[in-house]
Amino acid sequence: MAVAAVALLGIGAVFGLRSPAPAPAASVVAGAPDRLAESIARAQDRLRALPRDHETWAALGLAYVEQARVTADPSLYPKAAGALERSLAVRATENPAALVGLGALANARHEFAAARAYATDALAANPYDADAYAVLADAHTQLGDAAAATAAIQRMLDLRPGLAAYARASYDLEQRGSVAEATDLMRRALESAADPADIAFCRNQLGDLAWSVGDLNGAEREYAAGLAAGPGYQALLRGRSRVAAARGDLPAALADAGAVAARTPTPDSLLEYATLLRLAGNVAEADRQLTLADAAHRLFVANGGQDDLTGAQLALARGDAAAAVRLAQDEWRRRPFADVADVLGWSLHLAGRDAEALPRLRRAVSSAPRNALFAYHLGMVLLASGDSAGARDALRQARSVNPYFSPVDGPTAARALSALEARP
Repeated sequence: MAVAAVALLGIGAVFGLRSPAPAPAASVVAGAPDRLAESIARAQDRLRALPRDHETWAALGLAYVEQARVTADPSLYPKAAGALERSLAVRATENPAALVGLGALANARHEFAAARAYATDALAANPYDADAYAVLADAHTQLGDAAAATAAIQRMLDLRPGLAAYARASYDLEQRGSVAEATDLMRRALESAADPADIAFCRNQLGDLAWSVGDLNGAEREYAAGLAAGPGYQALLRGRSRVAAARGDLPAALADAGAVAARTPTPDSLLEYATLLRLAGNVAEADRQLTLADAAHRLFVANGGQDDLTGAQLALARGDAAAAVRLAQDEWRRRPFADVADVLGWSLHLAGRDAEALPRLRRAVSSAPRNALFAYHLGMVLLASGDSAGARDALRQARSVNPYFSPVDGPTAARALSALEARP
């Protein structure tokens, strides 16, 4: 097959890992975008000679999705769709590779219900397709069906117990609050990793797990080891930026966050950079990054993406709580995932609708009990609602999980908890 090294359904396609999701493993290696472009060119050459080669059409479509990830360019999604649909046009039945590719593309576009349907159809054609289970697990995760996601991951582990399955299983454990077990699983994955790309990925996941429990030294060690293996892996710089911000080294945090935003200008990376710029007092540049984030989001939507969650986060960054509520409610109807519940609940709070906010925030905390940000949001809304005891418990939870969860909200949580504990 002309495009044999597509890592799309490997570790890079794990939707729902820490936000933003990791870039594909291939992007760690210097020159990978050029090599991916060369693979695409070879596939195109082969298809000019053999236009009815459905396998190469499917592989080409997958390669376009990966190229979109590596370059943070969603304008490649229509090309991916065209190639995958061409594969199905050539062979409409017994073509699970094209269905898996369309499912992966649907996940990339945040069309999670469609991704679930494509994966289900692929498994009907080939019940032993580990890649189809990967797509299915990612879709179930985002659709809020934790039990189904776990079952799909277990089947993937049974069929192909490699790094792609380990990464999903580790995240599944983390979501359920089993951070120690999630870390053990990623260490097992690291022990079996030989390629620099895989090592960098595992180190980043281990760094993020250490970060999630407030272990700055552990996170710093993992990010440094990852950068030694794969200097171009942007997620590692993002992690290092967080550690620097937690330690009060704002210039270092800004340098790394700025590099990530420049090289992979996704809404997530731009919003995170804007937060640090605002913390540093550079309001004008922070506003410019928000403008860029809004443009990146519009580009994603223009190329078939659906992402009202990011729209809600952008609205919150602009101070428009009413718009954030509307967008988050739309997203919740499509996917009742913990992240959406948290943003919806916080948006409702900022819009003055605390009674409606609390059930969503409790849902987020119960779904992800080791998420300090979720516990912080719940605590602050309980405090605003007059429930001092509940607020104290939730803020203690946030602080015990990770006191460094946010360079802005972390100190606010500490002050609020201190004031509550000082009360008679």
